[in-house]
Amino acid sequence: MTSVRVRGIYATALTERLRDGFDVVQASPPIRRRFDAAFAAAPADARVDTTDDRQGVSVSGAPDAAAAVADDLGAVGRDAFVWPDAAALGATFDGRVTETLGSGAVVSLDGDREGFLPFRKVDGYVDDGDELRVQVREPAPPWSDDRPLLGTDVELPGGLVTLSRARDGVSAAASGERATELVRTTELLPADPPDGWGVRWERAAADADMDALGEALDAAADRAAALGEEIADAPDGDAPSAVAAPYATRWVWFGRECRFELDAARRAVETTMPGHHRTKAAHRAASSAVDFVESVVDAAALADREFPFGAVAEQYGPGEGDDLAIVHGKPDGRCYTLGEGEVTDFDPDGKLTVRRTIRGSGTYDALGTERERGDAAITKITEGRWWYPTVYRGEDGERKGTYVNVCTPVEVFPDGIRYVDLHVDVIKRPDGEVSVVDEDELAAAVEAGHVSEALAEKARSVASAVERAL
Repeated sequence: MTSVRVRGIYATALTERLRDGFDVVQASPPIRRRFDAAFAAAPADARVDTTDDRQGVSVSGAPDAAAAVADDLGAVGRDAFVWPDAAALGATFDGRVTETLGSGAVVSLDGDREGFLPFRKVDGYVDDGDELRVQVREPAPPWSDDRPLLGTDVELPGGLVTLSRARDGVSAAASGERATELVRTTELLPADPPDGWGVRWERAAADADMDALGEALDAAADRAAALGEEIADAPDGDAPSAVAAPYATRWVWFGRECRFELDAARRAVETTMPGHHRTKAAHRAASSAVDFVESVVDAAALADREFPFGAVAEQYGPGEGDDLAIVHGKPDGRCYTLGEGEVTDFDPDGKLTVRRTIRGSGTYDALGTERERGDAAITKITEGRWWYPTVYRGEDGERKGTYVNVCTPVEVFPDGIRYVDLHVDVIKRPDGEVSVVDEDELAAAVEAGHVSEALAEKARSVASAVERAL
């Protein structure tokens, strides 16, 4: 059975889901307390980590294991998306420096992907055009503005043990006598790391028995030997290009429906307020508030309540007068901001209006009407709705058309509204003509595997309903 390690704000819900089909290992102390089950401190074939922005998770590990786990998580809800990443955890590249910044260098990895190499990770001077071998230390989700974090030393990170060519001997992340015990135990294990690789036992190793430690070191040693051979066989002077990928990384983006599905999974294990994951995803500081509510309010008292959108927004934002971005995700993983506007009207039930002032020129997509500096874009948002309209008006108030985006259920977070655009849209021109547009783009996304047929059918039905309503 594929083994998996889970961390982050989704850990309880994902542990509940994954343990039916996977072997959850290296459970954190809170997870061990919540479940009436034993979790082995054994090596993990894949690891699941919540992204820094809490919008989803990364799944990294052996390619088959990472694919199996990511596919399972991608089925949490209709608004989940799964994307592979060529710049996976531990992937090695012959890179070329394209730009130097104040604290590091931008490195082209394979012509399509860039990474960031901090100067503190480099021996010597780095300049534009330099070619150097780099390894991905921390992958970056496709929807973020971050680049993968790079290093120049080769290592193989693991939940129990990490091997590194930059280290000598054996060390341990544990403290006190257990650290000393782990170091001494290494000499008794049947496996040895390849020559030139140092050993570092991670914190989870402190709970592992000798069999698990031996299995972890043996698997890491085999992977290190294979990686060493791939690196040695890589041709020189071929930058930028991929050299080796000991692990695979896949990204799973959770939408609003997914978060409420995960609430239900968590509720089977622990007291869970409505909107638990939706609230924690909105703001990092919300985690402690959610935990407090669940510790003092009885589960039965929370059962029939609705997600307290107004209370969450009052505490963390947004509110009337705030600036709010429209964060426009795409089914292929890209994400960009359509601009920021002022919240001119706010309803604690989850409805708000955002007004943006147009500064560019040209024409409005699909509408064909002239875009002029000083125009206003008035967007009405309803939390949880599969669409939202934007009305464009000139400085004189003249209506220049309405554009309705069909998307995954909208989430209103303190810094911006988030969703994934589903390509198909509905427009209403100034003369009153209404039509559905970009159906071909949705069909292409389905063919490319970016949108499931079920999600595409939902998008088409929403577009048809909006067309009739307009």
